[in-house]
Amino acid sequence: MMLNQATRCGARAGAKGFTLLELLVVMAIIGLLAAYVGPKYFSQLGKSEQNVAKAQIEAFAKALDTFRLDTGRYPTSAEGLAALMTKPVNVRTWNGPYLAKEIPLDPWGKAYIYKNPGSRGREFDIISYGSDAQPGGTDSAADVLN
Repeated sequence: MMLNQATRCGARAGAKGFTLLELLVVMAIIGLLAAYVGPKYFSQLGKSEQNVAKAQIEAFAKALDTFRLDTGRYPTSAEGLAALMTKPVNVRTWNGPYLAKEIPLDPWGKAYIYKNPGSRGREFDIISYGSDAQPGGTDSAADVLN
């Protein structure tokens, strides 16, 4: 019995599959969807980092208020946010630590800046300079302040 060329190569007569053109059309549709969804997704990512920084700054502000209730003052700029975790020198009524965990870096991997006295009529400032680590900026590079 003699086998024809198609049978010897393992192909079945009448086999169905996708053509190259159909695969290219599907790939083009997937590419268009990715081009539409990608920028929207990454713009939300920048907003979430800003929201994380705001939430952390609010937690620091509450801890600083508790520090003030216990000690009668806010930490100096030299003591910084570290005063929330370790007792500063010459402070008798410190009842810390005032945070459950170590002081985190901002969402962009930089340390928060603490200033006492603060600007804009505030007792203190807690600042993250955003993704560019420079004062000012817009979008994800915008400063986050208390």
